[in-house]
Amino acid sequence: MKHMTMLLLLLALRLHAQTFTPDLQDRSLWELWGRGANNLKNNEKGGVSFDFDEPVAVLALKNYDFSTGTIEFDVRGRDALQNCFVGVAFHIQNDSTYDAVYFRPFNFKHPELIRRMHSVQYVSWPRFTWQKLRAEHPEQYEHPVNPVPGPEDWFHAKIVVADKTISVFVNDSTSPSLVVEKLTTTTHGGLGLWVGDPTEGDFANLRITPVKK
Repeated sequence: MKHMTMLLLLLALRLHAQTFTPDLQDRSLWELWGRGANNLKNNEKGGVSFDFDEPVAVLALKNYDFSTGTIEFDVRGRDALQNCFVGVAFHIQNDSTYDAVYFRPFNFKHPELIRRMHSVQYVSWPRFTWQKLRAEHPEQYEHPVNPVPGPEDWFHAKIVVADKTISVFVNDSTSPSLVVEKLTTTTHGGLGLWVGDPTEGDFANLRITPVKK
């Protein structure tokens, strides 16, 4: 029995690679597409802040390939209707082809239920935009978040990318706020922080734990 337990433990260790915590303020590690981002100052989190501007922007890790695993980060948006979209892009093929999960903090506590239903979103650009998904699959690829952070509070996001599904957790909840089937057959690609247009948002404490195949 003890021998079997050790074998299972060794197998689990092989499957999970070491967690990677890239320095968000070391610009030699990153490639920025779209528009400006600045290091957060006077903040113990040591993250980055995106300028309020257009177009969509991605802060992508250089020479990094991600397949399946867990992506975690702290993020703070703004309570500005239709002006704050913050999240992460993965399986990046180029600056306009990738999957993404993002949040609309201005909807977190909105009095209208339909807006709260649009708090977290999965998309796969360029084919599966939020407009197409909302029109053809209403409420399937977007959902409220639970627990509900304040729209201008820091909150913790965890994105679990499996072979065929993507799950989103907020503030260490054990119940996902969103679970969807992946919309493409892409199995790997780059990874980066993502903001929509126009957006001002802050990110910190990015942690990536890939699963070894």
